[in-house]
Amino acid sequence: MAETTTRAPLPKGFRGAEQGWPELRRIPHPPRRVPLLGDVLGVNRRTPVQDSMRFGRQLGPIFRRKAFGNEFVFVWGAELAADMADESRFAKHVGLGVANLRPVAGDGLFTAYNHEPNWQLAHDVLAPGFSREAMEAYHPMMLAVAGHLTDHWDRELAAGRSVDVPGDMTKLTLETIARTGFGHDFGSFERDRPHPFVSAMVGTLTYAQRLNTVPVPLAPFLLRGATRRNEADIAYLNSTVDALVRARRAAGGDGDLLDRMLDTAHPDTGERLSAENVRRQVITFLVAGHETTSGALSFALHYLSRHPEIAARARAEVDAVWGDAKVPGYDQVAKLRYVRRVLDEALRLWPTAPAFAREAREDTVLGGDHPMRRGAWALVLTMLLHRDPEVWGADAEGFDPDRFDPKAVRSRAPHTFKPFGTGARACIGRQFALHEATLVLGLLLRRYELRADPDYRLKVTERLTLMPEGLRLRLERRAVTPAGLAPAEAVDEASSEPRCPVHGARD
Repeated sequence: MAETTTRAPLPKGFRGAEQGWPELRRIPHPPRRVPLLGDVLGVNRRTPVQDSMRFGRQLGPIFRRKAFGNEFVFVWGAELAADMADESRFAKHVGLGVANLRPVAGDGLFTAYNHEPNWQLAHDVLAPGFSREAMEAYHPMMLAVAGHLTDHWDRELAAGRSVDVPGDMTKLTLETIARTGFGHDFGSFERDRPHPFVSAMVGTLTYAQRLNTVPVPLAPFLLRGATRRNEADIAYLNSTVDALVRARRAAGGDGDLLDRMLDTAHPDTGERLSAENVRRQVITFLVAGHETTSGALSFALHYLSRHPEIAARARAEVDAVWGDAKVPGYDQVAKLRYVRRVLDEALRLWPTAPAFAREAREDTVLGGDHPMRRGAWALVLTMLLHRDPEVWGADAEGFDPDRFDPKAVRSRAPHTFKPFGTGARACIGRQFALHEATLVLGLLLRRYELRADPDYRLKVTERLTLMPEGLRLRLERRAVTPAGLAPAEAVDEASSEPRCPVHGARD
């Protein structure tokens, strides 16, 4: 949203809710507020999203929280969230946690402010990199990386060891985006420990979240050591990407995302991305392009291990659709309708990007009841939107992939399933992530029986994104032969087109 000379500019930096919500007092907040500190009693600074979920259940579809003098408004009711999805009245807001990543990601696609021109430029230049033609070209590399994962899991199985699901999914998704998008091999599966890039990335995400939990004026004192480590992490991320770009410029390209960033001009204006912005976009893709997908896969594998009847149904579909083909073709992945439902249901319960912020383009009234001034913003709490009993039923906390069968999807209102954000600033790589994750789930179901640890209880770690903590699974190798394939009726042929769980075919 570009500013004009006829309007007062929006205030810079963080804008508390008291600046934009004239009737803020009408919005409920947790009891027992503490002067200066705010709503801090009974909360854990490591789990702010899960704390907000608890407050939301108590306070209703719109509520507020206060921390160190700053007031935040949260929305999760389906009608209010749908109102905020109206692109004519609302736009993306770069919220506090996301803004804390700007020292490393700058005006990259995820962290750019709406008025910064590089967002639209990068979006228009890079969007063709996620076309069907481009996705088909990525498919063989996705298969190759998945082969490294299954080789690793075969070795763990032979040694009688359980597998580290979040750690291995992180290796998988980092290698996938690095190789398909940037022609780079981090060698993740040849390492006993995470690649230093992953450690630096986790450090920056964790630091960004910690900044939300301390008073801004005191951060330099309270987080002195953490700030130094964060600066070192940012320097490592920058140097890694700079080396990657130098190598590409020296060797020439092969038509991937990095080539588009370096060589493609905007089709209308002829503009190109600057060297600094290329670095920021590469970091954005490497971080966002693997962190959320690894979480989605990890949660899906957790639920498959806990629901063997669902895993059996998904496995039967894989057998029927892929048959005895050694590896699946690109089009065969989209035909895994039920496997995709498993993934969508995992993303419903644990959207790995658990919230997104929206700001008012002009003075407006949210839901016909809550006045908002231009620039006022709220955080849409996807975690609770996806568990709203009025939308998802009384069993909204349960895991049921059939919530995403075509009939159920058609019966739900739009804007009730938002794992990739909303509007023009929604995740540009969502089709990449969904194809990769569906492919990997199909390959793992085809190869293994997944056995849960009966003593494990799901614990979710937060670092702006969500990930199951300490999740390990035992594997049993499964022999698949043409004679043992599941019946064809296991395949859901209700639709001949891949269906978006929010809108419909082709969306």
